[in-house]
Amino acid sequence: MLHDAIVIGGSFAGLSAATYIARGRRTVAIIDTGLPRNRFAAHSHGFLGQDGSEPGAILVTARAQVEAYPTVSFISGEAISVSGARDGFVVKLADGTEVEGRRIVLAFGVSDSLPDLPGLRERWGNSVIHCPYCHGFEFSGQQLGVLNMHPRSSHQVQLISEWGPTTFYLNGGEIADDARGELEKRGVAIESRPVTALHGEGKSLSAIEFADGTERAIDALYIGAPTRLNSSIAAELGCAMEEGQVGPFIRTDGMKMTSVPGVYAAGDITRAMHNVTFAASDGVMAGVAVHASLIF
Repeated sequence: MLHDAIVIGGSFAGLSAATYIARGRRTVAIIDTGLPRNRFAAHSHGFLGQDGSEPGAILVTARAQVEAYPTVSFISGEAISVSGARDGFVVKLADGTEVEGRRIVLAFGVSDSLPDLPGLRERWGNSVIHCPYCHGFEFSGQQLGVLNMHPRSSHQVQLISEWGPTTFYLNGGEIADDARGELEKRGVAIESRPVTALHGEGKSLSAIEFADGTERAIDALYIGAPTRLNSSIAAELGCAMEEGQVGPFIRTDGMKMTSVPGVYAAGDITRAMHNVTFAASDGVMAGVAVHASLIF
């Protein structure tokens, strides 16, 4: 079957794109691994009408609603390559299955490259976080920290200090005198000792440990983890890329079309700033653009 569109990725961006393609009465296949980026978070905040909801539950409802359209089909699996061109793409899955489509929407998302710090990974998305707008309000006024991971970390500290008393953990790194002065003006404490572990009950965070064995109380730790695209498909297709603050993303125009004709992209893979609202909005634009491209 030649689908009008194939969406690679079934999270917020991909499902939004598929919804609008389906509402245009076009056939769309959604290929999904079932591993959304925010699966580690217990709650999603700032998404209109769903503030505080569990992100997995939102996706379950969204998928059921999309699947109700008669022109939609879901394929569980990993897309590993895309060949062909506009009006004749072939997507190959890891199990050898091939799916044909006239248009492609890339929405496979990104993954966070977390530092190898004991106690961090199991708290990711709960008390170790990256976006203050998504999770910061719940830690208002508590003991906050930012782990130094890249040159932009000092900028992140200034932002986080809006939510409460903040410490910048240099983790053995250095900070320029002018940046240090700006942070001190904002009341940010600066800790230079290397960090060796995080401690707390369950997914909560209560202490950060240093190389000398001492600890300091903390309630939430922010990190600007580098990101990586979940698939090499965009690069293999020749899609133009850009470098963001923490990782690469796919360049798209205002209609979410990539530099490759017939290939659109949406969500975290297309922007430097990430959240579910942006992802859903990108998906809507990509879906509308795909439908229009099938007409005109």
